[in-house]
Amino acid sequence: MKYRTLVCTLYLTLCTFTIAKSSPYLGELEGEPWSLRQCIEHALEHNISVKQQAMAVENSKVSLSTALNSRLPSLNASASQSFNFGRGQTIDGTYVNRNTQNTGFNLGTDIPLFTGFQIPNNIAARRLDHQAALADLQRARENVALQITGSYLDVLYQKELVGVQEQQVKLSQVQLDRIEKLFRNGKQSEADVAQARSVVANDQLQLTQQQNQLRLALLELSQLLELPTPEGFDIDEPSEVHLSALGTQLSAADIYAIAVGERPQIQAERLRLQSAERNVKIAQSGHYPTLSLNGGLSTGYYKTNGFAADPFNRQMKNNFNKYIGLNLSIPIFNRFQTRNQVRQARLQVANQQLALENTQKALYKEIQQAWYNAQNALRQMESSSVAAEAAEASFLLMQKKFENGKANSTEFEEAKTRHMRAQADHLQAKYTALFRQKILRFYQGEPLY
Repeated sequence: MKYRTLVCTLYLTLCTFTIAKSSPYLGELEGEPWSLRQCIEHALEHNISVKQQAMAVENSKVSLSTALNSRLPSLNASASQSFNFGRGQTIDGTYVNRNTQNTGFNLGTDIPLFTGFQIPNNIAARRLDHQAALADLQRARENVALQITGSYLDVLYQKELVGVQEQQVKLSQVQLDRIEKLFRNGKQSEADVAQARSVVANDQLQLTQQQNQLRLALLELSQLLELPTPEGFDIDEPSEVHLSALGTQLSAADIYAIAVGERPQIQAERLRLQSAERNVKIAQSGHYPTLSLNGGLSTGYYKTNGFAADPFNRQMKNNFNKYIGLNLSIPIFNRFQTRNQVRQARLQVANQQLALENTQKALYKEIQQAWYNAQNALRQMESSSVAAEAAEASFLLMQKKFENGKANSTEFEEAKTRHMRAQADHLQAKYTALFRQKILRFYQGEPLY
């Protein structure tokens, strides 16, 4: 029993090691921190929604191939074998009991010559559908890139908050050391030491909570990247964050004029509108006659029981037949099916026109909101920067007063809290403004990284 347990344990260990070595993710988690570009490229390669949209593109490619192949001739082969039993009529009109068997072989082809322009219009419609699917794929890739960018900037924001909280802990520890030294010299009371220790403990608790927020932000980003675990995963911290004034940016209307010709969602709806117009012509082809060329080869074998028959090979040779012909079909009345199909196709065109207008309006609203959000975020960043500088100056003055005994610990803690809150507000405003500006430039056709 112990031997079996040992063998099973070794086997499971070997399997786990093999899976770990062969995993495509674990190698990616090692090494340097990931940049925004690496995160976006990895997400575009592994995101499930992008993969599903890529499959839709392949499906549209198959539909286009089917339409293109409809120009080709069809070729079919058939074979038949029949047995007849009982009474049958002879050549002289009498009926006798006889059993017969018949073997037949046929090879036929059919070539469409004219289908009322259905084939070329169907090919054009399927090609437009394929291009629309490609635009949808680009839209899905852009959505993923935007999600990754927002999550990436949130991680950077949480990292800076951790840095701010670490500075608070260091500052509190310095004050604790100073108060303990004064207590040993008899210049501070034991209550002051206890209060300083409480402040350090509270700051360390807040640091722990902020570190947990950072881990959650990394977890969210790793999930967007389809990584199995955030362990060992980290992102690159840029040396500085660039923010430009919005005064040099275009207006919302100007940005929309650029975006409406480039955004994939607009292109997809336009392509679908053109495809719907082609579908009207496909439906109208039912009013036209169709012409096809057909031909084939056939032969057979026949035998009646009780009568002599030529051998199988001789009959197959003697009964060999070739044929070729034209087939013209003229529609006269088909219960108004063609008329109603044309009506439905035209209704689909009208519906697609509304879909295009709705997408254009939605894009304009998005750009308007992005433009106003970017302006507001930049103003908030400027205001928070002034507030952070003022809070820092106030805190430094209060720190000197506290060290000189001209301010109590409550006043010092209030000044420190205001300073930390102002720093946090400034960081939040800075990364919000950065994300808003990236979105605004994205609508102008600039990359996210």
